[in-house]
Amino acid sequence: MPNEPVPTCRSVTGAAGVGGVGGAGISLTDATAESGRHGGPDGAGSGAGTGTMSAAGGTGKGNGTRRAVGNGKGGDATGVGARSRRRLGPAFWVAAAWTCVIVLAAIFANLLPLTNPNLIGAGPPSAAPSLHHFLGTDELGRDILSRIVFGARVSLVVGFASIAVAAVIGGGLGIVAGYIGGVFDWLANAVAYIILAFPPLLLLLAIAAFSHQTIPKLVAEFAFLALAPLFRITRASTLAVAGREYVQAAVASGASRLRILVREVLPAVLPSVISYAILGVAIVIVGEGSLAFLGLSVAIPAPSWGNMIAEGRTLLTLDPWISLIPSLAMLSLLLALNLCADKLGEYFEVREAKL
Repeated sequence: MPNEPVPTCRSVTGAAGVGGVGGAGISLTDATAESGRHGGPDGAGSGAGTGTMSAAGGTGKGNGTRRAVGNGKGGDATGVGARSRRRLGPAFWVAAAWTCVIVLAAIFANLLPLTNPNLIGAGPPSAAPSLHHFLGTDELGRDILSRIVFGARVSLVVGFASIAVAAVIGGGLGIVAGYIGGVFDWLANAVAYIILAFPPLLLLLAIAAFSHQTIPKLVAEFAFLALAPLFRITRASTLAVAGREYVQAAVASGASRLRILVREVLPAVLPSVISYAILGVAIVIVGEGSLAFLGLSVAIPAPSWGNMIAEGRTLLTLDPWISLIPSLAMLSLLLALNLCADKLGEYFEVREAKL
């Protein structure tokens, strides 16, 4: 019998079947596996192939697989590929929705069917929650629901505005100091340490003792106190990003410092800044409430959650809802903000160890 050429098996692994009725059958797989052209999060792709061949009444089947390693962008486990597997989760969206409800109610409070928050005698004094006054009234007969909605404006404006100002100024200085370094970095760090050395509440009390408090003054005071923490966070994130390959590639290509800071460094630094800024808003709201409780925030009778809590502290045994309801409103907002900051930190893998 003449010698026949033996087929070549191109698969890495395969099974050969031998058998048949009334004769011998030989089957070899002739399968090829297509390697993955794009790496997954671990940089690996895989492919599989199946081939069959029959001879002399016998039939055999084989399977082949082969793996190939790719070096695409998916090889970075901390990149977009890994992030796509993480989810913010329903808790984040519930917290974000509740925050949006409070913010929108405060913005459009004048359009809502609410009584004047300063109207004395809108209902019976110290009335319990009822159909006419859903959250009751205070000792002067003012509607508590109306005062909570309008009072949220003070906390929200002071909280978000002060952190926004501090993030723009302190964050901008932190990016520049972290990337450029040198004398400017040393001086900016020294100023930040001096600001951090002051006890925040003591400083606010000292300022309030010598001036009449208004919302713009409160924003400026809290923004000044938030400058140093946001500067330090942004600077630390910039130092971690400045040595990465894509930043060095931009430097080697001759890009200007401004372009590198805006196009390469800023997008990598923003997640950590946003996460800590949301947490800062919650801290500022607590600070403003503390000042209002002490009578050092906006002047009475303008409603504020802090002064509402203070007004009802003498009636806790008789009418606890006067202080309890604004306390719960503040607590719910603080929990929502903290949960949003925590979930965003997990999503973007913001860790204190990196800062």
